[in-house]
Amino acid sequence: MQQPKAKYISIILALCSIGLFILDLALGSVAIPFGEVIEALLGKSTGDTPFKTIILEFRLPRATTAVIVGAALPVSGLLMQTFFQNPIAGPYVLGISSGASLGVAILILASSFFGIAYYSWSLVVFAAVGGGLVLLLVLAVSLRVRDVATLLIVGLMVGSAVSAVVTVLEYFSGEAELKRFMLWSFGNLAGVTKAELYILLPIVVVSLLWSISLAKPLNALLLGEAYAKSMGIPLANIKWQLLVVTAILAGSVTAYCGPIGFVGIAVPHIARMLFRTSQHWVLLPNTILIGIVILLICDIVSQVPGQSITLPINAITALFGAPMVVWIVLRRR
Repeated sequence: MQQPKAKYISIILALCSIGLFILDLALGSVAIPFGEVIEALLGKSTGDTPFKTIILEFRLPRATTAVIVGAALPVSGLLMQTFFQNPIAGPYVLGISSGASLGVAILILASSFFGIAYYSWSLVVFAAVGGGLVLLLVLAVSLRVRDVATLLIVGLMVGSAVSAVVTVLEYFSGEAELKRFMLWSFGNLAGVTKAELYILLPIVVVSLLWSISLAKPLNALLLGEAYAKSMGIPLANIKWQLLVVTAILAGSVTAYCGPIGFVGIAVPHIARMLFRTSQHWVLLPNTILIGIVILLICDIVSQVPGQSITLPINAITALFGAPMVVWIVLRRR
């Protein structure tokens, strides 16, 4: 159970999430009054006014995607940091991001080579297939390798090998194909449509609930595998679940939004510092809240309110996350 002080922090984070969500809908190249935003969300706006169209058709899907990404990536990062007992492990240590990038690179290059047009949903399918194949490879290795440190090295090496293949494909790509791939790799919260949200949102919500259900074995893993076994926890089954749920969270977000870095590594550490605990009953829900707050802030900054430009979300998350990771490394010596 959370202490009273921790509960107050959680309430503040929840209120900040709501406030930033509304602010994200109001700010952009065109400023919209808060009253218009509230009326549009409550369905009180009459007619198809320009403000209503901007809010419901463009900004609401983007802000909702920011909430989903802000919840999914930090939780998957927290799971991997506990699983590998490594403070700088993140959601992409299994090579999921590299596999998704390979799928997208193959699609873009093949479509150019054969002169075939592709649709935005094709990027999602190929990214999901690429990430899924890498996951299957890592799961196959996990059946033979029991040591988590070795599995971490294998995951990193698989990711490096797949990234090397992507680099070769980039080398042989034309200027137009290379630009398309680079734009995808920058990350994009605005590319998810309402129809795609109906798929992405249930996947992430179910996976988050699955993650929270693993809080007890995660707490036991903090004290070592020997202690977890003494508590009667089926380690092989728990490890498999952790790998799968992390892959679903990171892979689904990457497939729809592209790779978004640093948030998955940095946010769990912010949660530990704020709540001064390693208990996952506390960390998991509050990591979700902190991740949502930070992604909404990054999304607001990336839109450069009052300007007609939009910065890549990866650039903003890197500016936030990179100093945090460096600080973690220096603090842990």
